[in-house]
Amino acid sequence: MLVKVFGAAVQGINATQITIEVNCSKGIKFMLVGLPDASVKESHERIISALQVNGYKFPRQQVVINMSPADIKKEGSAYDLPLAIGVMAASDSLKTDKLDHYMLMGELSLDGSILPIKGALSIAIRARELGFKGLIVPKKNAKEAGVVNNLEVYGVESITEVVDFFNNDLELERIIIDTRAEFLNNQQNFEFNFSDVKGQENVKRAIEVAAAGGHNIIMIGPPGAGKSMMAKRLPSILPPFTLHEALETTKIHSVAGKIGTDTSLMCIRPFRAPHHTISDVAMVGGGIYPQPGEISLAHNGVLFLDELPEFNRSVLEVLRQPLEDRSISISRSKFTVEYPSSFMLVSSMNPCPCGYFNHPEKQCVCPQGVVQRYLNKISGPLLDRIDIQIEIVPVPFEKISNSGTAEDSSSIRERVIKARAIQDERFKGEHTVHYNAQMTSKLMRKYATPDEDGLQLLKIAMDRFNLSARAYDRILKVSRTIADLDSSEKVLSKHLAEAINYRNLDRENWATK
Repeated sequence: MLVKVFGAAVQGINATQITIEVNCSKGIKFMLVGLPDASVKESHERIISALQVNGYKFPRQQVVINMSPADIKKEGSAYDLPLAIGVMAASDSLKTDKLDHYMLMGELSLDGSILPIKGALSIAIRARELGFKGLIVPKKNAKEAGVVNNLEVYGVESITEVVDFFNNDLELERIIIDTRAEFLNNQQNFEFNFSDVKGQENVKRAIEVAAAGGHNIIMIGPPGAGKSMMAKRLPSILPPFTLHEALETTKIHSVAGKIGTDTSLMCIRPFRAPHHTISDVAMVGGGIYPQPGEISLAHNGVLFLDELPEFNRSVLEVLRQPLEDRSISISRSKFTVEYPSSFMLVSSMNPCPCGYFNHPEKQCVCPQGVVQRYLNKISGPLLDRIDIQIEIVPVPFEKISNSGTAEDSSSIRERVIKARAIQDERFKGEHTVHYNAQMTSKLMRKYATPDEDGLQLLKIAMDRFNLSARAYDRILKVSRTIADLDSSEKVLSKHLAEAINYRNLDRENWATK
């Protein structure tokens, strides 16, 4: 008997329907075709054990299974459940009248329990697009898939539940998630708050400007000055997710297997902080079976690189193209996958190997020229993509011991949201530009051109501080954001003056020792 069961393969962050055709006939062979990898082929043993333990019989016939389309590589153990159900249906051990209406995926344990899979959200979205009535997934993936409306999602714990469901002996409990309510109720659950930060008002202001305009930022300061502390609090002042952004980000984390079992939808922007020993592939994604890298896991959020000069130079150089294109394309001989990677780069570094160059109290012990060589570990093209460069000095004891509370994240976030709203209105006709950091030269001439006084100030600053030519555009972009925070239609001299202060590393004499 020939039957068809439906599953899905995840490619990139999207899913493709896989039709599993099972035919039982006279003979004793078991054949699995359709470009399965080793883990799919090993499903034979898992299926036999799961059926036997639960009182079902594996057919003593020739079983031929084709996974269509046959030119797509089938990877992983998530096909166990549809393969097992297909074998039972083809051997007349299961009714087939409902098989066409449901897509199902899940890994089988030897005792028949169903283990979680990756990419459940992408699979659910594809099932709805194809018009399936429902989706059957492992219990631990049910909340994640349940955010997709107009689709019946069922979470199951064992193969017996699935068999009884198709034989009309059991009614499965449908998972219903109020996506919008859950999304709105969890947007304020931040672990860190800027109210914990004592002093460092100029740095907090720079971070606020970076958040308001989507600017990349680097913080330079001695150990213990608070660089990592403030970076961790950045997501608490970023504008809240839109529902579209939340779904897109959740899909990426789902494909990577980073979604918790109690999570249905990511409601807070991601914060990724990889260690400096990370490899190129782990940073941008890839591998034999491509998976999202850190830059994609940070999509719509923050990628924090602590101790930037300690990262392998090749790892930093692969960031240059994703920072511009906001996506990363991973090519293999037979296919190409694309992952989104629109993130805000936040980095920190010590000013020198010993950490105390320009320290107000401690003496730097680095030899002549070492400070410049340390800074040169970061290439000019990468540094060119970082709009804000801010120095941090240690907080004095008087401010640390102050019992008063600093401004909290919610107050800063209100100003950031207001500035982003201005940018949304400004760039509503642009498809690839959403905030000031993405402005092209043409848009800068239109929206960020200073008046005569501002141009004169900029000329004086470039001459006095020996600012590089690349600093010019960055200063204009940042000054436009500062003007938006000030609700000013024009870029004024005071906005330019503040933006000039955020270009520390562009001063030719900064690393002079």
